[in-house]
Amino acid sequence: MVFSSLIFLFMFLPITLIIYYICPRKFKNLVILIMSLIFYAWGEPIYIFLMIGSILIDYIGGLMIEANKEDSEKRTAIFITVIVLNLSFLFFFKYYGFLIDNINGIFGVNLQIRNLPLPLGISFYTFQLISYVADVYMGKVVAQRNIINFGAYITMFPQLVAGPIVQYSDIEDQLNNRSESIDKFGEGVERFIGGMGKKVLIANNIGMIWTSIKGLPIEELSILTAWIGIIAFTLQIYFDFSGYSDMAIGLGKMFGFEFLENFNHPYMSKSISEFWRRWHISLGSWFRDYIYIPLGGNRRGKAVQFRNLLIVWFATGLWHGASWNFVIWGLYFGVFIFLEKLFLGKILNKVPDAIAHMYTVVLVIISWVFFDTSKVNDALNYIKLMFGMGKNIFMDNMAKYTLKTNLILIVIAIICSTPLIKNLIAYIKKNYKLKGVYIVIAMNMLVLILSIVYLVSESYNPFLYFRF
Repeated sequence: MVFSSLIFLFMFLPITLIIYYICPRKFKNLVILIMSLIFYAWGEPIYIFLMIGSILIDYIGGLMIEANKEDSEKRTAIFITVIVLNLSFLFFFKYYGFLIDNINGIFGVNLQIRNLPLPLGISFYTFQLISYVADVYMGKVVAQRNIINFGAYITMFPQLVAGPIVQYSDIEDQLNNRSESIDKFGEGVERFIGGMGKKVLIANNIGMIWTSIKGLPIEELSILTAWIGIIAFTLQIYFDFSGYSDMAIGLGKMFGFEFLENFNHPYMSKSISEFWRRWHISLGSWFRDYIYIPLGGNRRGKAVQFRNLLIVWFATGLWHGASWNFVIWGLYFGVFIFLEKLFLGKILNKVPDAIAHMYTVVLVIISWVFFDTSKVNDALNYIKLMFGMGKNIFMDNMAKYTLKTNLILIVIAIICSTPLIKNLIAYIKKNYKLKGVYIVIAMNMLVLILSIVYLVSESYNPFLYFRF
């Protein structure tokens, strides 16, 4: 079940909201837990037991760590055991086949692989479990004694299957002391509709451009067609994932929660470092807090800093998928971030903003080729084509037709990737008072109606980050 589906919009969400708001305060987290398990079981009826098992392991582990404050060796042993179990589940389901493939390739053997479907959201909820146990171990938070509250935190359906990754320390107090209000509910509805518009009206439509182009043999593409295709994917993945995050944040507000932002107009960045402070913010924060800083961060010289960055970005790439393309994608960013820390950042601060912005956007566009191709050679050949390293012509009829039929959509997507629309809405609300509220409501209703019409008439409605 995805947020941008009719069954979620007209059945699951209304039923959940009604039950939630008519229940007494003491049962609200139980409602969230039960409905979240139903939400997850809708798509993963078997793997729900894996999730429940993981919750029990970390719940008990957190209590045991706290109960052994005076015995550091035992406390550390419990912490390591829980972390190993969490990572073992993730490794088995996500990386087992990747490991066997590489063993077969390196040693020339033919070990058999049993293909297992990847449990939805396992990368996201595993990181939340790890952050909880790590925070308890480091004394940042007190172990949660109410298993209903802990289960609600892990399974909370708004951010269960594709984030944002909510660290326990950010939501600990809200589990018991949150407040619902008409204003917050209205903000949540507005945020949800905006996210759905991003996903359904922009990401779905612009994604079909990339789908049609990447499926063709590379020798049949022109240079311009290659650029159009990967620019379309660059826009698709932003509106797909940021749209989901907006919907998740909006749903959280409807239930009284305040989730941290996950995107901040990343394509406005003027460096790769800035891009990753704006893109998938919750993931970047997680790797900073639980890997980069514990490794020593940038406190031990440039060589150690470079090592730490490579470890973090290797892990970041691998987190996204069991493929060397993802690893290269992660290391690619790690190298540029190190170069910016070493000397490139000073240069970028001196050049005109337009040049720094172009540098960032081009490097990010190139990175998405590795991200959405299955083999390293395929990615390299596509990048060579983009920069004219071959016999492909600059422009063909496909490029002309694609631009002619999709130029308005691409322009709208580019505009919507900037803060312009957000600032316009804020301006209308501020300067037109009650009339402005009506204008914004009308805009949201239009987006909602158009999104529903699209969902009724179209079948192309993937969420790209569900596969991670």
